[in-house]
Amino acid sequence: MTNTISKGTMNSMTTMNTQFHFTNPFTNLFTHVTRARLNNILRLVTLTAACLALPTQALAQIIPCPEDVNGDGVVDSSDVGLVLLAIGDCPVSEPTISAVNPNTGTTTGGTAITITGTNLTGASSVRVGSGYATSVVVVNDTTVTAVTPAGTAGAQNVSVTTAGGIATLTGGFTYGVVTAWYTILEQAPNAAVVPDSTVRAKIVASGYPWRVRDNSSGIEMLLIPGGTFNMGCSASTSYGCNGDETNHQVTLSKAFYLGKTEVTQAQWQAKMGSNPSYFGGNANNPVEQVSWNDITGFNTATGLRLPSEAEWEYACRGGTTTAFHSMPGYPNGTNDDSLLGNIAWYNSNSGSTTHAVAGKAANAFGMYDMSGNVWEWCNDWYGSYAAGNATDPAGPSSGSYRVLRGGRWDVGSGDCRSSDRYGSGPDARYSVIGFRVARTP
Repeated sequence: MTNTISKGTMNSMTTMNTQFHFTNPFTNLFTHVTRARLNNILRLVTLTAACLALPTQALAQIIPCPEDVNGDGVVDSSDVGLVLLAIGDCPVSEPTISAVNPNTGTTTGGTAITITGTNLTGASSVRVGSGYATSVVVVNDTTVTAVTPAGTAGAQNVSVTTAGGIATLTGGFTYGVVTAWYTILEQAPNAAVVPDSTVRAKIVASGYPWRVRDNSSGIEMLLIPGGTFNMGCSASTSYGCNGDETNHQVTLSKAFYLGKTEVTQAQWQAKMGSNPSYFGGNANNPVEQVSWNDITGFNTATGLRLPSEAEWEYACRGGTTTAFHSMPGYPNGTNDDSLLGNIAWYNSNSGSTTHAVAGKAANAFGMYDMSGNVWEWCNDWYGSYAAGNATDPAGPSSGSYRVLRGGRWDVGSGDCRSSDRYGSGPDARYSVIGFRVARTP
């Protein structure tokens, strides 16, 4: 005989369901459970009671029974107990962040960013560095938009909080400094100009834009990150070092800006009203016949300064330890004097004159004419290097001569080495002497 469920039985079940719904002694226990979960539990208990009331044959006809939580083939109080033990929030997948766009902005905040990742639904907050973003909008499970708070210059972590946890993208957003003296040309360094990824990362981490134009002078400047290097003797194949090139370790603790080229005749004349150059009439050639003292007036008018001798050599080397800095085909520099013409105007190729700046290959910091064309004044008094390692050296406290670096259009390769030094009186004006400017961020 086949057991069937009669209409009367179904009516009894319906009545039982209705009665249970109003008389269940566990109702008070469920008051803090979400309505959806309460309905599920009531459904389970109702069906449990219904299943218990059926003959075995009738029960077999409705198996599999999803309410059989423990899988023993019977829906009973043990299944209800398991459900009660599971009361609570359902598991939520952990969020992740894959990208932030844009990933740079000013320290004043207010940059609209888009965060992409996974499991971002229900994001309750977005944090950038130590501050919380505003206007947080969950677009979908993979996208959240927000507006950055004010922050500290440099790379900062970006975090999104959801019910599933906190996702963090290390260094996901970089705050740049808003400064009135420059116009940003490029925020992040160009890999084609600065090939070393470690150097590029240090530039980005500084929080300062890489390539800027000084608003007062129109001079283009590049950021040089701080670092440690060996300053002093680097002999070439044909020329040894001089006695004043004592090798020692130097650390520059702060980033600084340096002119991408030597100051040109046009740039000087625009601020000073005249052009003192012997090879005048060439707007893009370096200005020359300017003394150290003359340059003080130019720097006062523009808010710029001369680099220290240590800053100059560090920027010239661009990470190399050789006599001559990097050039096409020689990313680590070279000691070969015959290759100097790739980066410098000197007595073998200059034709006894200066040349337009940036006419030869740049180094790994993007600097042009660090060797040859014209000597460049540095801020330091000329003298012997201090004994031992040094941090941010400023040279002797006094002296009779100021430092000149980089070689010039009328000398040989030995005088164009990265470590070669010279000194001249601060009032000296010659057609072989010019300068490039620096600035502290």
